[in-house]
Amino acid sequence: MNIIKTSIDRPIAVIAAVLMTVLLGWLALQTIPIQLTPDVNRPVITINTAWAGAAPAEVEREITNRQEEVLKGINGLASIVSSSRRNSARVTLEFEVGTNMDRALLLVANRLDRVSGYPEEVDEPTLSLAGAEDNAIAWFYVTRVKGNERPIHEYGQFMKDVVQERFERVPGVSEVTVYGGADPELQIIVEPATLASYGITVTEMVQALRRANAALSAGDVDEGKRRYVVRTDAELNTVEAIKSVVLRTEHNQATGRVGRVTVADVAEVKFDYKDPTSLIRQQGNSAIAFNAKRETGANVIETMEGIRAALKELNDGVIPQAGLKLQQVYDETDYISSAVNLVRQNIWYGGSLAAVLLLIFLRSWRATLIVSIAIPVSVIGSFVAMAALGRSLNVISLAGLAFAVGMVVDAAIVVLENIYRHREKGVSAARAAYDGTRQVWGAVFVSALTTVMVFIPILVMELEVGQLFRDIAVAISVSVMLSLLVSVTVLPALASGLLSRQKQKPGGGYSRLFLPGIDHFASGFVALVVGYARLMQKSRVMALLVVIIVSVATSATAYQWLPKLEYLPTGNRNLLFGWLVPPPGYNLETMTKIAGRFEKATQPLWASETGPESKPGEPPKMERFFFVAFAGGTLIGAAAQDPQRASELVGPLNSIVAQDPDMLGGVGQYSLFGRGFGGSRRIDLDITGPELAPIYDVAAKAAGQVFGAFPREEGNRLRPLPALSLGEPELRVTPNRSLLADAGVSTLELGQSIDAFNDGLRVTEVTIGNSRIDLMLKGKANQVTQTQGIEALPVVTRQGQIVPVSSLAKVVLTAGPTQIRHKERLRTVTLQITPNDAIPLETALDKVRTQVMEE
Repeated sequence: MNIIKTSIDRPIAVIAAVLMTVLLGWLALQTIPIQLTPDVNRPVITINTAWAGAAPAEVEREITNRQEEVLKGINGLASIVSSSRRNSARVTLEFEVGTNMDRALLLVANRLDRVSGYPEEVDEPTLSLAGAEDNAIAWFYVTRVKGNERPIHEYGQFMKDVVQERFERVPGVSEVTVYGGADPELQIIVEPATLASYGITVTEMVQALRRANAALSAGDVDEGKRRYVVRTDAELNTVEAIKSVVLRTEHNQATGRVGRVTVADVAEVKFDYKDPTSLIRQQGNSAIAFNAKRETGANVIETMEGIRAALKELNDGVIPQAGLKLQQVYDETDYISSAVNLVRQNIWYGGSLAAVLLLIFLRSWRATLIVSIAIPVSVIGSFVAMAALGRSLNVISLAGLAFAVGMVVDAAIVVLENIYRHREKGVSAARAAYDGTRQVWGAVFVSALTTVMVFIPILVMELEVGQLFRDIAVAISVSVMLSLLVSVTVLPALASGLLSRQKQKPGGGYSRLFLPGIDHFASGFVALVVGYARLMQKSRVMALLVVIIVSVATSATAYQWLPKLEYLPTGNRNLLFGWLVPPPGYNLETMTKIAGRFEKATQPLWASETGPESKPGEPPKMERFFFVAFAGGTLIGAAAQDPQRASELVGPLNSIVAQDPDMLGGVGQYSLFGRGFGGSRRIDLDITGPELAPIYDVAAKAAGQVFGAFPREEGNRLRPLPALSLGEPELRVTPNRSLLADAGVSTLELGQSIDAFNDGLRVTEVTIGNSRIDLMLKGKANQVTQTQGIEALPVVTRQGQIVPVSSLAKVVLTAGPTQIRHKERLRTVTLQITPNDAIPLETALDKVRTQVMEE
């Protein structure tokens, strides 16, 4: 079948096909997910294990090492990284590209089942395929309304039960994480003297409570037509149930009377809240923050509409009733909309400029119309292929379509120019359309095929870069191939009809409007090219010499002016983040004071305080500013009043950070493509070894070299993970076994007594309503306000005596790690280096090798 001839003979069918293509493309556009960047599937499984009250060294010994031992030999495992910190362990497994993650998840779960002998307080490990570094599409904060004096952290459970649950029901939302709240707990407050009067130790009380908390199935009983399930239900799910637990029973043989000691006799039981582990302030107001992450492949625009509906529903109901105010502080669709509109605008401008240039050089509105049709048909038709291949509409795919606007007219111009040449010879329009297209379609086909071939490696590449740029490859390849099809079908069909109506001069040819300047330049250029071609044909030596000169000159110029390599641009997102790392051992109160000083220093830049307009030469005002203070660091964030000037806030904020020489880290603009605070421009320098002390020594020296190569004053940032020294203060209690034996106290009883009267001992987890909360055994509040207070903590013996810790053990002030990281099962300190935007990533890597690693 001759497709060219068929298209000329049946122009109505061609027009119908064009209209159908445009219609299908428009329908496909409605179904394609819209998001900021393409989905990049990382073959990563994360394992989280909680152990309340455990130190990093204990977590490493009892959890991390055991899990790494059974996980090390899994098929397809590329790397294993772990973090042991206070209260939790986290193991991250990265697999080779192309690994079946469903099978890998099953293998990991089976391997974890081999780990036995966890301490009783350790929770079951949880597995997740969603990385913790996945970017959120929306951030919110909750503050108290005026007159509400209730501490903001006490709304933590309300946030989880009401707000988090509502947002997680929004289609397209995969996860909502709440920060700044505190969980409720049931507290048993005991006095050592009361316990001693009954001769009950802390350990005996804990064991009695754990034995009393039971809910067991005991089979079933058949009677008549019915089957009855038998259950032993003795859960401690109310205050009264806990108070009624019997700790000791004694029988008087002489009188026959029975004496019982219950929890109510020795303790007070009440509901309260855990101490907050973080503090969030939004422009001077205490707050709770939470974010929303989207499901892979979800349409961000549609998901955000659902989020806004949920936000309105909550603000119209339960939020004001609770005395709270809920506001959205970050919306990714703002950036998506601006980026999409910009690329869409570029597509319109590019198409219009291409049409104008065609009109200038062809001087025929008919010919220009014929070629210009190739642009919308090819671009809109490509949406069908993108939807069929499961691609999304994002800044990468839209950039591909913008590039394609100029490329899709190439084949059309070649075909139409040849048709036009035949028509100027006096050939009929139909014959000119057929001969002109037939003569060049092979060259056009090869030209389009070579363009597509360039993108084949990207289309089949499974690495992150392949997944990231696959959308641009699909957009350009499909558009170019569609433009080829348009050139050999639509163009000859339209040319045979439109060009037949164009009047020719006597003897053939068309009269053209003369354009001074342009036509003179064109004539001179043609004469130059023709003369040059004739010269090259006359002398082969001259032709070879020109080839050598041009090749050498272009190669030398490219080598000299080739820009330094970068991975990906940061973008201009109106969101700045910074992570400040203090010296080890700083508590939450100290970090809150440091963050408060930072807050005060930035206050002149707040639009709410000094107005939205900034003076000439000054940085833009901040629309929002917040900080999150943890015991081990502070997270700060800001957004500019003018989104286009957000990057101008980086310098002033880093200048404020540099005023405190003890604080490491800095502020940077949130990367468009990268994950985590360093974004795509972060360099990780790992120092590994078997022992912590030498690792930290080398890390401290390397950090000094880094600061020499990348001065903080120039906006460079360094974040050590976990720290640069074993400086976290630690009170180490070493029992004297002889003294313990003399007092009739076991090591377990000593440790549990210290835990209970210092910070609170977790007895078990109980069910209250639909929630699981901790049951804690505690002494009176604020018993220990100084390090020496540990020595004076009471230990109740079985004989009813109260002895201080100092009489049973030695208390020594020492230092321990804030966190223990492993890479490939070796202890590791990682220096995360983020150079300023003026330093290309290639240059930064060279400086790290020459000025840090080699020295």
